Amino acid sequence: MKRQKKIAVINDFSGFGRCSLTVSLPIISAMKIQCCAVPTAILSNHTGYEDYFFDDYTDKMKAYYMKWEKLGLQFDGIYTGFLGSEKQAKIVEDFIGRFADKNTSVTVDPAMADNGKTYATIDEKLCREMKNLVPLSDILTPNLTEACILTDTPYHDGEYSLNEIEEIAYRLKKMGAGKIVITGIMQGKNIGNFICDGDKRKMLSFGITGKSHAGTGDVFASIIAADAVNGVDLEESVKKAAKFVGKCVALSNEMEIPVQDGVCFEEILDLLI
Repeated sequence: MKRQKKIAVINDFSGFGRCSLTVSLPIISAMKIQCCAVPTAILSNHTGYEDYFFDDYTDKMKAYYMKWEKLGLQFDGIYTGFLGSEKQAKIVEDFIGRFADKNTSVTVDPAMADNGKTYATIDEKLCREMKNLVPLSDILTPNLTEACILTDTPYHDGEYSLNEIEEIAYRLKKMGAGKIVITGIMQGKNIGNFICDGDKRKMLSFGITGKSHAGTGDVFASIIAADAVNGVDLEESVKKAAKFVGKCVALSNEMEIPVQDGVCFEEILDLLI
C-alpha cells in the first residue's frame, strides 16, 4: 500500500498577508504531500503591516511536538523557515535531532535578512545560532544577504561576480551544508539563483517580472522542500519554483495586489498539481 508522504513545517502562522505557514500549507498540499505545521508564533497578519496581533509560541513548541514523538510520528521532510529568537533556533535543532533520520530531507530557509540588512526582529544571537542549523540541512536556501551573514562575508551593494558567489557557497559547504541554493542574486535585468549540488555549480537566471512581494521566499522554499521529498532533481526544482514565483508576481502586479499582501498564488495553484 502506498504511504502518503509528510513534511513537518516549522514557521509562524500569519492569518493575513500570504507568508510562512499560510503559504506552505496549500502549496505543499497541492504537491500531494501532507503538511504538518509546527507554529512558532500566531499573528493576525505579518509584521510588514503598520499594526498586528502577535502571540509568541516559543514556550509551547516543545510540549507541542513531544506529543508527536509520543505518537511515534515520522516525517519524510522537515522544513524550517522564519524564527523569532535564539531559543527557537535551539528548539529547531532539538526537533531535527528527534525526528530526522537518514531518510528525512531537511530544508533550512534561514529567513533573517534581505537587501543587506537583517529584519527588525533579528539580533546577533539568533544569527549566530542560525549557523548551527547549517550542518543539519540537506538543502539550504539563503538569499544573498543571508548567505553573507552565515559565512561572515561583508555584504556590498551592486552586482556580485560568479567567483564571489562560488566563494560564499564554498564557505557554506565547509560549514556542513548539503545542497545549496543562494537566491535573489541581481544580474542586470535578471535575477539569479546559484545552485551547489555535489559537483554541480550553476547559476540559473530568470527575468524580473515586477515589484517584489512579501512571502515569495516562502513560496519558493515550500516548492523546493516538497520536491526534495518527491525526489525531484534540485536544478529542475529551482527552475520550477522560480518560474512559478515569477508567474505569481506578474499576475499579482496585473491584479494590483499590494506588495505587503503577498502574491496571489491561489489563482494558479493548479500549475503545481
